[in-house]
Amino acid sequence: MAVFENRSGAYFLYVSSGSAENRHLQAAMASFGSGSDQSSNKRWDRDMESSVPAKRLKQLLTSQPTEELFTPAPLGMAADDLVADIRRYYGNFLGRDRYCRAAHYPYQALVMAVRDRLMARWRRTNNAYDEHDSRQAYYLSLEFLMGRTLNNALMNLGLEDAAGAALRRLGLDIEEMIDTEHDAGLGNGGLGRLAACFLDSCATLQLPVTGYGIRYEFGMFRQEIDECHQVEEPDHWLRDGNPWELERPERTRRVHFYGRTEYHHDANGRARARWVDTHDVLAVPFDMAIPGYHNDTVNLLRLWKAAATDEFDLGEFNSGAYPESVASKNAAENITMVLYPNDASENGKELRLRQQYFLASASLQDALHRWTAVHGPDFSDFASKNCFQLNDTHPSCAVPELMRLLMDVYDLEWDQAWDITRRTMAYTNHTLLPEALEKWPTRLFGRLLPRLLDIVYEINHRFLTEVATRWPHDHDRLARMSLIEEGAEPHLRMAYLAIVGSFSVNGVAELHSRLLHQGLFRDFYELWPEKFNNKTNGVTPRRWLVSANPGLTGLIDRTIGDGWAVKLDRLRQLADFAGDANFRDEWRAIKRANKERLAAMVLEDCAVTLDPDSLFDVQVKRIHEYKRQLLNLLHVIHLYARLKDGDDWGLAPRSVLIGGKAAPGYFMAKRIITLACKVADRINGDDRVAERLRMAFLPNYRVSAMEVIAPGTDLSEQISTAGKEASGTGNMKFMMNGAVTIGTLDGANIEILEEVGADNFFLFGLTAAQVDSTRHHYDPNAIIAGDPDLARVMALLESGHFNHGEPGLFDPIVHAIRSPSDPWLVAADFRAFVTAQERAARAFAEPQRWTAMSIINTARSGRFSTDRTIGDYNADIWKLTPVDPRGA
Repeated sequence: MAVFENRSGAYFLYVSSGSAENRHLQAAMASFGSGSDQSSNKRWDRDMESSVPAKRLKQLLTSQPTEELFTPAPLGMAADDLVADIRRYYGNFLGRDRYCRAAHYPYQALVMAVRDRLMARWRRTNNAYDEHDSRQAYYLSLEFLMGRTLNNALMNLGLEDAAGAALRRLGLDIEEMIDTEHDAGLGNGGLGRLAACFLDSCATLQLPVTGYGIRYEFGMFRQEIDECHQVEEPDHWLRDGNPWELERPERTRRVHFYGRTEYHHDANGRARARWVDTHDVLAVPFDMAIPGYHNDTVNLLRLWKAAATDEFDLGEFNSGAYPESVASKNAAENITMVLYPNDASENGKELRLRQQYFLASASLQDALHRWTAVHGPDFSDFASKNCFQLNDTHPSCAVPELMRLLMDVYDLEWDQAWDITRRTMAYTNHTLLPEALEKWPTRLFGRLLPRLLDIVYEINHRFLTEVATRWPHDHDRLARMSLIEEGAEPHLRMAYLAIVGSFSVNGVAELHSRLLHQGLFRDFYELWPEKFNNKTNGVTPRRWLVSANPGLTGLIDRTIGDGWAVKLDRLRQLADFAGDANFRDEWRAIKRANKERLAAMVLEDCAVTLDPDSLFDVQVKRIHEYKRQLLNLLHVIHLYARLKDGDDWGLAPRSVLIGGKAAPGYFMAKRIITLACKVADRINGDDRVAERLRMAFLPNYRVSAMEVIAPGTDLSEQISTAGKEASGTGNMKFMMNGAVTIGTLDGANIEILEEVGADNFFLFGLTAAQVDSTRHHYDPNAIIAGDPDLARVMALLESGHFNHGEPGLFDPIVHAIRSPSDPWLVAADFRAFVTAQERAARAFAEPQRWTAMSIINTARSGRFSTDRTIGDYNADIWKLTPVDPRGA
């Protein structure tokens, strides 16, 4: 079997070796070359047009099936229709019978029935985009934290009731089917979950947007806690397959690595470059359908899997060199084996760079193929019809890769290619931490991607010429802005490459964007202020309120009517009911039911019993020092010490829940997890304390867990050091479900505070400006000595109270808190945090007041829908026209 592409698509062709004609066809195919190399199209056009066997081959390749093949019978949406399809898939396709008891098979049969309905809408959506000649946007992200798909698909298709009825008729339970699905953990946290929410909103707003990512064999690791220490276990989310995906081998692309650049002159005497002697890897696409909410639009998420160009070296295999025979296959497949390899080693760095280029190259090749399939080699309108959004710095290789493809494959001159690149690339930055802005040694980058490094050097040369024209003789500025950071080992600054190659650069919260202008990217902002803009993040209300909190959804529907899930600003009407006693009672009853559900999950996962009448105080997010889980723990230890001293503060009991994963190589974050677990064990094991204070560390925090946590939370901990959190999205999920925020003026907290007002938000801590000024004279030891409560907390930590038998276990944490160079200023914000927590405890002791605060938070959450975020992206950057497939 061989795969070949023409401009209309790709075809599988089986050719036997019998007839003379077939032997000619085989020879033609051999000269045609690899079907995943885009230059094959040109070789076809130039070298084979007059060949007799080639003409016959072209007829075979370009023959089209009849239209009837593309118009299957409509699929019903009633319970009877689903029952029939589930039975058919269960018995015929999966080959199961009545003796099979595994839930996995009826789950698969249900998914296939639902997927059929997605496919029909997907086809109509694509046809509508084609008919409207729609401008397209492509969202490139190394992470997509999709979570579970079944419940979301049923909701967006409006199939929840029909599916529930169908399954009951078959003796099955919808909740069991939902719980059977593994989370698709193709991301580390907020960045990947934001990408997933964006795709939902793009489809709901009926915008022609395609997502591109990587199909990691193993997603974000499964976290286990063993004797209070994090243990990372592989998350083989594909172990039972993924029935939602559709493999598309005919769309396979070829990605180059290593080799060298060879220069030559073409037939017209123009200087050209070729990337030769490469080690190639195939990128095989797996497609997932992304449905909009109740609108029949279904967009595409395409995830790439790496595969070897040859299965194995048969000669080496026959000679007995078995490991060597599959070495290239293993090396290729390693690219998409694990989400974000540990880059502490040289091999880890190289693998991560390979992942980033693999995503960029395969995705750009795919988008260019779509264009040339319709327009041929004419790129005059390409920039007006296409936009590539880079989700953070990871896909920045897309800038030089698009240049390479346009010049080396499609024969454009530099100026044409650069004009297209700078008019189609847009860059989103997600961090204020300089160390998080990726830089690659030019030695490594040049060895792995030699042709791209040549292009980067040329981009840098032309860019610095532009800078020097604007600021003559400012050598310091040239050094600061250069794409190459000079030093003992020069590094390529990937964020700078993304800025120079893009027409739009955005931050993800108002403070974040302002700090980018004033700090990290100040030089670039002074050069191109028109490029920079803000797009405050959001979350999709369909998953994070409608699906996650059905009780509250029902109350909202009864109160203000339906339709608010796609017009979230309508929730503002709820504020009128915050003073209604009956409404507050219903609200509080729903919250308690959600807290009972969360308590059941904590009991199952942590063996800790939480009282649903206590204040549920929750901080769940990636474990990082800047997010200051440590400050939260100091407060918990403070409460513990008060109770141990007999100081019952007379307020409602408190249940503290912390969850999140630490990067495998992040020592301090893992030690903070250990402290959290040790403190929880000490508190829960002390009968005098446990009646008033309980604590749990939830292992393996994930999307499906957050769907239970957010509706059951009273107090949302958003306590990062001001000026460090780009935006945050967990704060929005909690707010949307009626949790009240305790937080600093950081990230989107500022905008949440603007929406709800100071009376419905517990604000504390230094501002970003105060953080910067405090660093110059920071003396945490003086702060500790002057605060008896903090001194008592530190004494407990330093005495080994929480680490009996493990002396020195928490010395690194103690040293970090006491260090004058502590960048997170934990001690500086302790007193303000304790005071804010006391205000929160007093407010919770007044149920009517707290419930009104909860209502106001949900009512004012409309600003934080990704529908609003995507609307802003589209209005200012993408400029797409919505297309309704129902009217096509």
